[in-house]
Amino acid sequence: MDTIPEITIASLIDRYDVLLLDAYGVLVNSSGALPGAAELTHRLSESGKPYYILTNDASRLPTTAAARYRACGLTIDPDRIITSGLLLKGHFAAQRLVGARCAVLGPGDSLRYVEDAGGRIVSPSDAFDVLVIADESGFPFLETVDATLSALFHALDRRQRVHLLLANPDLIYPSAQGFGIGSGSIALIFEAAMRLRYPDRTDLRFVRLGKPHGAMFAEALRRSGTRNMIVIGDQLETDVAGARAFGLDSVLVDSGVTGASSTPRLPPTYRMRSLR
Repeated sequence: MDTIPEITIASLIDRYDVLLLDAYGVLVNSSGALPGAAELTHRLSESGKPYYILTNDASRLPTTAAARYRACGLTIDPDRIITSGLLLKGHFAAQRLVGARCAVLGPGDSLRYVEDAGGRIVSPSDAFDVLVIADESGFPFLETVDATLSALFHALDRRQRVHLLLANPDLIYPSAQGFGIGSGSIALIFEAAMRLRYPDRTDLRFVRLGKPHGAMFAEALRRSGTRNMIVIGDQLETDVAGARAFGLDSVLVDSGVTGASSTPRLPPTYRMRSLR
C-alpha cells in the first residue's frame, strides 16, 4: 500500500470537522487500549473537537462500552458511541417488528438492545419470529447454535416467515492472542445450512446492520450535521468500504485486521501505521 499517502493525526484534526473512529483494532483490543488511543481521545476532548466511536459491537450498551473504555484509560462519553446495536430500534420500527418474538445470540446487553427496540425475548430453542445474531459471546456456542438452527428449520419447514437479522457483520476481530471469529461468521454458517436444506429459497439471508452498511454513517451524519467527516478504521471491508459508499474519506490504520502488506481493491484515502 505504498502508493496510499500517509497522514498524521494533527493533519486530520485540521482538515476535517468530525473524526469517526472505529473501536476494535484502532482504539482497543481485548487486552486494553492500543498505543496512542489515550492520548488521542484526551486531545480531542480537551480541544472540543467533535468525534464519534463507530463500532459494530452489539454486545455492549454505550454505557457499558464507556465503562470498559474508562478501565482502559480512555474517557469517552456514552453519547459519543454509536454501536450497531443502536440501529436495531430503527430497523424494528421500519419493519414493524415491535412485539415480535425474538431469539438473540449474544450476552445480556445484546438482549437489552432488542428489548429497547421493542422485541420480546424468547429462548433460541423456542418458536420465534425474529432471529438476531448480535455477538459470538454470552452463550454456550455449539449447544446454542444447534438448538437455534433446529428451531429455525422447524419454522421454515412450516413455511413460517422468520426475519433474519445480523447486528454485527464482522467476520473476525483482533484479540490479544491474535484473532477470533465474529458474529458475521456465525451468520454465514446459518446461511450455508439454509442453502443446503432449502436450495430453492434465495430469500433466506440475514439483513446486515453496522459497517459497511449506511445506517451507522447516517446516524453519525444526523448527530454531527456535517459531511466533512473522516472514518479511521482497521478493516477494508467494513470501515473503508462503508466510508467510500457513504461518500466519506477514510484512513486505514495498520494496528488491526488489515495488515500493512495488503493490496486493497478499494483503497482508503490515507493510511497510518498507528495512532501515534
